[in-house]
Amino acid sequence: MNDTRLRMGLVGAGPWAHRVHAPGIAAHPGTELVSVWARRPDAAAEVAALGGARPAGSFDEMLAEVDGVAFAVPPGVQAPLALRAVEAGKHVILEKPLASSVEDARQLVAAAERAAVATLMVLTFRYATETTDWLEEVHRVGGWHGGAARWMSATLIDTEYEASRWRHEGGALADIGPHVFDLLDAALGPITDVLSAHFAEPGAVWHILLGHEGGLTSAATLTMHTPAAPPINDFAVFGAHGYRALDATGDARVRYAALLNDFVSMVHNDITTHPCDIRRGLHIQRLLRAVTEKVGQPAG
Repeated sequence: MNDTRLRMGLVGAGPWAHRVHAPGIAAHPGTELVSVWARRPDAAAEVAALGGARPAGSFDEMLAEVDGVAFAVPPGVQAPLALRAVEAGKHVILEKPLASSVEDARQLVAAAERAAVATLMVLTFRYATETTDWLEEVHRVGGWHGGAARWMSATLIDTEYEASRWRHEGGALADIGPHVFDLLDAALGPITDVLSAHFAEPGAVWHILLGHEGGLTSAATLTMHTPAAPPINDFAVFGAHGYRALDATGDARVRYAALLNDFVSMVHNDITTHPCDIRRGLHIQRLLRAVTEKVGQPAG
């Protein structure tokens, strides 16, 4: 590192790279955006300009200039590039889903563990103050019988994401499922089983029933084809001590800044474990596969 700040590279030039990753890395006092690489050089240059960085001519060129890499690309693109990054000893910030298959995710986790690099998943809700406060209360009170989540938005009928092929192919399960599984799991204990799953064509709605360690259950309803304004992002647990709800709406940029706080601290203190590290990504990847197997879709 050239000073106390981490020299960061960014891979990708889509909406999230524009809106969250690039400005977030550039604005954080512990990071410096120095290089951006994307498949389209003009798009990389546009994103690089947001943070005073320069576009890299190749992925390898970017790797040579940085201490860490943030990824803002589809899972099938992310996994092989992230593998090269961790094998080069780079710390990584990874989007969800981690990969396009459990096997690719497992290979990436093994490589990160061998390299002893810091890793964080962009499970943005987990870094929000309101979420950490909610989880602390949920764990302190205890006695829960189950939980539920509702996520309803119009994201996939929004023209901003028309070019995001992986989102349209994977739908709500691939895009917002990781957030939902992560929060329910964090609140009620490890999800050990997908008890049932149903996909309804009208509205592209997922209904999923999850089994948790200790016998608890939770239910999730997911859709990104409902024009709810504002979007509905709510989570709750219920039990012997009543009902505790979390309104998960908020500013992703604030959450990303908190993620960077943790990432910088991990790197400077040689810490490679975190509740939302790469192993969390593998756990969620397995849950995504279990859901698709439940409804008879090809498993990744």
